[in-house]
Amino acid sequence: MSDDLLIEEGHRRPRKAPTAFRTISEVSEDLQIPQHVLRFWETKFTQLKPLKRGGGRRYYRPEDIALLKRVSDLLYTQGYTIKGVQRLLKDGGAEEEVAAHGELPLGDPPPAEEPDQRALQEVLEELDAIGAALHQLASRG
Repeated sequence: MSDDLLIEEGHRRPRKAPTAFRTISEVSEDLQIPQHVLRFWETKFTQLKPLKRGGGRRYYRPEDIALLKRVSDLLYTQGYTIKGVQRLLKDGGAEEEVAAHGELPLGDPPPAEEPDQRALQEVLEELDAIGAALHQLASRG
């Protein structure tokens, strides 16, 4: 069997060069993201601009695929919302970074805030007092 062929689910297709453009079906299959989701993401992320040829057929460049991988990771793995990813892409100057390096900068997530133990204790005491007052009212009637 030749290394120039990719075999998936019984289908043989030629391997494409890493720099080759990919169709929406190829990208959908490779990233395991439904085609309708890819089309939806085009409406939400202005940085994503696949080439469109006759009949509206989409062709994704390697930088488009890198952006899709990053968006997928941010949404599905890291738990960002669409608005959060939009903000990250807009504020981070991600478009230039993707074009230059094929990846988006993310950096470390902000540190989780430590709960204020004193404030939590005060809330618990207040809830206990409310519970006692409710218990007292319930025992009267």
